[in-house]
Amino acid sequence: MYIEQLKSEKRNLASYIPIPLGFILLMFFNFFMSDGVDTNEVIQQTIKIIGVNLTFVVLVGPLAFGLLLVLFWVKFVQGQTLRSLTTSRAKVDLKRIFFSFILWGSITSLMILALYYTQPENFVWNFKAEKFFIFLILAIILVPMQTSFEEYLFRAYMMQGIGLATNSRLIPLIVTSVLFGLMHIANPEVGKIGYIIMVYYIGTGFFLGIMTLMDEGLELALGFHAANNLVGALLLTADWTAFQTNSIFKDLSEPSTGFDVLMPVFVIFPILLFIFSKVYNWKNWKEKLTGNLIVTNEIDTVENDSTL
Repeated sequence: MYIEQLKSEKRNLASYIPIPLGFILLMFFNFFMSDGVDTNEVIQQTIKIIGVNLTFVVLVGPLAFGLLLVLFWVKFVQGQTLRSLTTSRAKVDLKRIFFSFILWGSITSLMILALYYTQPENFVWNFKAEKFFIFLILAIILVPMQTSFEEYLFRAYMMQGIGLATNSRLIPLIVTSVLFGLMHIANPEVGKIGYIIMVYYIGTGFFLGIMTLMDEGLELALGFHAANNLVGALLLTADWTAFQTNSIFKDLSEPSTGFDVLMPVFVIFPILLFIFSKVYNWKNWKEKLTGNLIVTNEIDTVENDSTL
């Protein structure tokens, strides 16, 4: 099983501390330094100086580099295989990643296009071929690395470490989901919409954590998160978001503080979990989400049971 597979190994739990501790300290430092600062104005000023594409690289590049740091630490310092960090299956299931990516990417595209055609007054055509295709190359490289860093840090590295330390599934689910949400607290969206948007960020953390625990692997979360950020960045931008890009459309509307924030968490995400549960035959929800870890001397990996 995803966390239990490491129970048969003698893990040095202290080795799990440096990267999360460093990231959390950096996160709070960023929050306190941005207190009273209009982060959106800072982004706008940066765009005026170096342009949209380079600003995107400056913002996303450090997180993309963070992925390499986490994978290096796990592989060469902890001596853990990247396969066991990613999944409990005998090998990483690429079909799961692509299924999740295509499913959520298609839904996101349809929702954005539906808004564009039903509320055309809120959008402008932002497509500029040369700038867009340069951004497309940058986004295809950097966005999956950025989203994979967040998944490997929270849903893999920290979830496994906290799970092993507490012998629990629920505690790492709660801790990693809340920390994932707090990571976004300095985003300009928070200043624009208010702290109610933290419901969306923390709710997304719970959604991805539940998906990982129920599926006994990170593949579905990797695909979803990459699709969410990549498709969104390519299709739509706004002057008040963290990702201000050379996208195809630009949103001119004022963000909603209620329905737009709550609907994904309480409607869309449960529907997606239901779809995944039927496709991958998820069972024993209570045990997998709240139960203690199974203590055995030898844990077999889950078979690569993709039905697609």
